[in-house]
Amino acid sequence: MSDSQVVGAPGIAAKRERRAGQRRALLYIALIAVGLVAPFLAYPVFLMKILCFALFVCAFNLLLGYAGLLSFGHAAFLASGGYVTGYLLASYPGLTPELGVLAGTLAATLLGCLFGVLSIRRQGIYFAMVTLALAQLMFFVFIQAPFTGGEDGLHGVPRGELFGLISLQSNLAMYYFVFAVFLLGFALIQRTVHSPFGQVLKAIRENEPRAVSLGYNVDAYKLLAFVLSAGLAGLAGATKTVVFQLASLTDAHWHMSGEVILMTLLGGVGTLLGPLAGASLVVSLQHLLAQSPLGNWVSVILGAIFVLCVMSFRSGIVGELATLYRKNFK
Repeated sequence: MSDSQVVGAPGIAAKRERRAGQRRALLYIALIAVGLVAPFLAYPVFLMKILCFALFVCAFNLLLGYAGLLSFGHAAFLASGGYVTGYLLASYPGLTPELGVLAGTLAATLLGCLFGVLSIRRQGIYFAMVTLALAQLMFFVFIQAPFTGGEDGLHGVPRGELFGLISLQSNLAMYYFVFAVFLLGFALIQRTVHSPFGQVLKAIRENEPRAVSLGYNVDAYKLLAFVLSAGLAGLAGATKTVVFQLASLTDAHWHMSGEVILMTLLGGVGTLLGPLAGASLVVSLQHLLAQSPLGNWVSVILGAIFVLCVMSFRSGIVGELATLYRKNFK
């Protein structure tokens, strides 16, 4: 190889990376534009449900797709954010919704810190089982605790006024608030993934012993990723409670932890847009099937789709589309 080829190789790689970044930026701008006009084309409450679950799946994907940690207990963080926000907004009428959402997010972050300290030293199926056990413990706490409303849940949570100025009673105003929260969470995840911290997480996922040999404190990195994921899941739960004015045990059940895994795998593990695709697909199918004669077969149909996905395109919808793009357009 000549000297000019050696010198030119980094320049070519830099140009390719720059073009890839420009394409990603254009894609994000297009998606934001779609999000801005979406409430005029579809029912805003349905779209808000998709955005809340998409943020929840993004949080889970950060842990599974980039740190390689499979949690069976993420429903606990979704529910804790929802219950704390719902209780505060219902009990203190003067509290504005953004403060209630922040409080719910903080509560989920603290719970994630506790869960992480107890489980992060375990690996593989042992880590998954510990998170499941802790989540089930929280499920029974939510049943028994007086502030959660038990099996009835918290009803009539007021949406209030954003910053004390903008009423969120309108579904359109509420939609743009949820959209802003989703963009904030997505931007945080995107920045985390492309930061040096995110690169270390990927190294730990690919080869943990090598990361240890390089001098990284692997447990500290995994704990921070777990806490960040838990906080974002709590943000999703808190926002969802404000949207539907309800916090219920459904969000704390282990079925919800399974559902977020399904959404992540369908969309594409380790992809930034996979969670949005997976959440949109599952929520849309649930909505459509619930209104059809097949309403009682929702779980069966989703299970069949999951099996088909695992057998046919294991990298998920976005993962397969990305692979197809690289093969044909690069």
